[in-house]
Formats: sequence, structure tokens, C-alpha cells
Amino acid sequence: MKRPGPLLTLLAGLVLGLFLLTLNVTTGTKTVSSTQQEKQQEKSPSPTTTSPAPTSTPSRTPATATDADYAGRTADDAAAIAVSVRDGRAIAYFCDGHTRESWLKGDVRGDGTLKLTGKNGAKLDGTLRDGKRIDGTVDVGGGHHAFTADRATKPSGLWRATATVRSAKIDAGWIVLKDGTQVGIVTRDGEPSPAPRIDPATGAVTVDGQQLTARPATP
Repeated sequence: MKRPGPLLTLLAGLVLGLFLLTLNVTTGTKTVSSTQQEKQQEKSPSPTTTSPAPTSTPSRTPATATDADYAGRTADDAAAIAVSVRDGRAIAYFCDGHTRESWLKGDVRGDGTLKLTGKNGAKLDGTLRDGKRIDGTVDVGGGHHAFTADRATKPSGLWRATATVRSAKIDAGWIVLKDGTQVGIVTRDGEPSPAPRIDPATGAVTVDGQQLTARPATP
């Protein structure tokens, strides 16, 4: 048997060389491609997520105003005063039972303070105390009076009647205190005078011979 000649050996070497060359080129291509992909991943910034800022709900100051009627007297006992509070509004009546009176109105603030105003510069500054009473000061007709008005239960409180009697415009107000005392004024065409008593059970009252009905006054 003859051994392979030099030509066969040369061909085998060429085949082996071509195989190794092909393998090297393929591996190099993969390495370059992988390197480029890694560089692109390093350059690409990672996506960031932003969470929405929390929204704050404004706090509300709870209202301390209590819907009720309050009645009392000034500290110098010169007059009576009544206040009616409804839905954050208030109406007040200052009356000495003779000739001095004033109707005032305004808002009740969230902290329970009242600033009411009336005609001819009349004003009332008060504070609601836990729904039990109102204390403060009232300025009417040049006089300055401190007062305390306790929470009232019917028939105590503030009453009012308006009508036309014998061609005269009638505007009357009453303050009924907890001991049953009534302090009121009837104004006829702007002229004040002491008011007759009302029936606290029905509000019935007779003014200048005509029967009227006084009703609880509210804002």
C-alpha cells in the first residue's frame, strides 16, 4: 500500500487553513457586533418615571355658630338685647322700652364672632360662647354698652310685627326675657313709643285698636 503523496498532504493543509480562517472571521464579527450593542445600551439612558405631586386638601375651619335665639340685658341694665342666629347670619335688636332702639344685622364668622351693623352708625361686636350665650358690646345713639345674652327657649327671644294701621306705618319689636319680662317699642311713621304686651303663646297684640300678630324675628 502506497503512502499519500506530498500533493495530498498539501491539500489537507489548505483545507484546514481555510476552516480556521473562516472560524476566526465569524468569531470576530460576533465580537464586534456584541461590543457595539453593549456600547449602545450604555449610551441609552434608562427611562425614569415621575410620580405626580400629592395634592393637598385645604383645611376648613369648622363653624361654631349655633342656630338659636339669645336674649339678655346690658351690663348697666339700661336696655335689653336679643340676637337671632340662622345659617351663619344674625339679626339683633337693642331696645330700652321707651324711645331708643336699633335693628342690626350681619354675619357670624367661623370662630363664632359677630360684627353687626345698623342705622345711624349702630354696631354690635359679640362672641358666641359654645352655643350657650353671646357676650360683647353694642353702640347705639352715642351710648356704649356691654351685654350678655343667654340662649333662649320659646317664648323667650326676639319678636317683630309690621303693618299699616290708620294710614300709619307700624314697625314694632319685642324682647321677651326668660323671666317673662317684655321690653318693646312701637314705631309709628318713625316715631317710637313703648309697646303694649304681646301674648307670648300666640304673638297676638293690639296696636291702636287693631289686632296684629308678632312673629319670631330671624335673619
